[in-house]
Amino acid sequence: MIIMEVKKNCIEEFGQMVFTGFLSVDSLKESLTLRQVPDVSGVYLVLRISDVAPVFLESGTGGFFKGKDPNVPIEELKANWVDGTNVLYVGKATSLRKRLGQYIRFGQGKPVGHWGGRYIWQLSDSENLILCWKTVNVSEDPDVFETELIDRFRSIYGCRPFANLTK
Repeated sequence: MIIMEVKKNCIEEFGQMVFTGFLSVDSLKESLTLRQVPDVSGVYLVLRISDVAPVFLESGTGGFFKGKDPNVPIEELKANWVDGTNVLYVGKATSLRKRLGQYIRFGQGKPVGHWGGRYIWQLSDSENLILCWKTVNVSEDPDVFETELIDRFRSIYGCRPFANLTK
């Protein structure tokens, strides 16, 4: 029932784009579950289904890629938080399976190059977050869809999603 509400919210925020998957971060740690993610281009969303205020961690689970600390001060996380939405991050991929696998491994503390969306890993409930995706045709550019989704989000909330950083 909660997933249906999240799907409904995604439809309201992103028009008629159809997303599939809706798998938890925790379940995607299993290689068999990760195989359910298509190995094609697309865009993906990271969603938080809890209505409880987020708890931010001083030190999250994100990996130190090239020796860089992925953690930021809690005040920065609070300043980026967007109330009233389940959408925390919008990403793109030439291979959804590969990119989401990298994202999950980064969240497990591995030194993987998935710097974007790193704020996610400073949430105390990051393992409960939900990932969903929309595939795009070979002739379509996932960058265009990602930009469109972020622009639509910005038109509703006046800012980018929580973990979509500009730096």
